[in-house]
Amino acid sequence: MNFEDNFESNSPKSASISKTGKIFIAITGGVATGLTILCAPFVIPALRKVCLPYVPATTHQITNVLKALKGRRGNLIDLGSGDGRIVIEAAKNDFISHGVELNPWLVVYSQIDSFRRGLRAKTNFFCKDLWKFDIGKYENVVIFGVEEMMGMLEEKIRNECGDGCFIIACRFPLVSLKPKRIIGSGIDTVWVYEINKNNY
Repeated sequence: MNFEDNFESNSPKSASISKTGKIFIAITGGVATGLTILCAPFVIPALRKVCLPYVPATTHQITNVLKALKGRRGNLIDLGSGDGRIVIEAAKNDFISHGVELNPWLVVYSQIDSFRRGLRAKTNFFCKDLWKFDIGKYENVVIFGVEEMMGMLEEKIRNECGDGCFIIACRFPLVSLKPKRIIGSGIDTVWVYEINKNNY
């Protein structure tokens, strides 16, 4: 057997390895693309100068928010609504309850969860940037913010919210407004504010 015969006899095996390699590359490329699509909505906000990361509310935080809302009625907006738990719990307590969230996967999850619980008539979720979302029509505003953004959120509230609007800030207080009430302690603390533009 000469060199050419040996090369020809090995060609099918070489072709087989080549096809296997292509399949492997296609699979890993597909998985990488899929992971990028799934993870991008969670990662991209972290690249902004000031972002609202997705950190699920604790059971105590939700309980404290509901305590803050006791005796209140009307409509409610949760800024950075995440998985929609605050919106859903508020809807269970007879609020017309909305959430605004930039992550489309969390918005879809929230919509499905709301539908599954029979609360679609009382809830709505918007996939929008909270800084471009008008909160002026809401009587109750819930914020799970980060310290760096509380000053800008306060400015937005001053510009858009009307007298009598309740603001419920979780994790961090607003910068200069005086809270009407403080509920809980530590990470579960909730600061309750009532807008009165005569006091600005």
